[in-house]
Amino acid sequence: MTTSYDCADADQRAAGLEHAQRAIRAHQCVVLPTDTVYGIGADAFSPQAVTLLLAAKGRSRKMPPPVLIPRLNALDGLATDVPAEARRLAEAFWPGGLTLILHAQPSLDWDLGETQGTVALRIPADDIAQDLLTLTGPLAVSSANRTGQAAAQTAADAEVQLAESVEVYLEGGHRPAEGEGSEPSTIVDATAVPLRVVRQGAISLERLRGVVPDVLGLGEEPAEAPEPAAEAPAPAAEAPSVEDSPRN
Repeated sequence: MTTSYDCADADQRAAGLEHAQRAIRAHQCVVLPTDTVYGIGADAFSPQAVTLLLAAKGRSRKMPPPVLIPRLNALDGLATDVPAEARRLAEAFWPGGLTLILHAQPSLDWDLGETQGTVALRIPADDIAQDLLTLTGPLAVSSANRTGQAAAQTAADAEVQLAESVEVYLEGGHRPAEGEGSEPSTIVDATAVPLRVVRQGAISLERLRGVVPDVLGLGEEPAEAPEPAAEAPAPAAEAPSVEDSPRN
């Protein structure tokens, strides 16, 4: 049975987090506030739960959900071959509105959809979300709305759209908070260097480049390397010098 908890009340917040933890363990979906909008979350390591999440949204496996994590040290457990540039961005902007697409650890037993071997990771800057993630571990989380409809900015808004497909609704007030922008997270593809912005959002390109100067903006292409200058042939009577020899 669907239950909603008002997290402005300390007792309801504690009860809601406990119920949400049980629901995640039972492969059910929950709605939680994040620092951008409300999200629908499920156990990232349960294919059954991820399937329910996608079905609740009316979304196909071609649009896999990102994964929210509770702390930075979870990064290396879920991703592999993390570029130093991506690590610097994570250290600078997590928790916050930055999502990093990375190569997923191949040993992990999960199925988020058609990810092509990647995973999109973020740490949300929201106390309720972080409290839940600390209890549950990584969650597959997508915006709490039916595909094609407006993203929910309260748990009540989410319940109108998602109804009984969700076991627990954690109401934390309006998201984003009053006076804050409603931009989604900025998504950076970190599966190759230079890193590339694939969705512009809460973290501006200027701020990203303050940490990683060569990150590519949306739609930008890397500068082509200049053509090497032609070398003059060595005189016929001379053997090629060391500098002319190919390098191993």
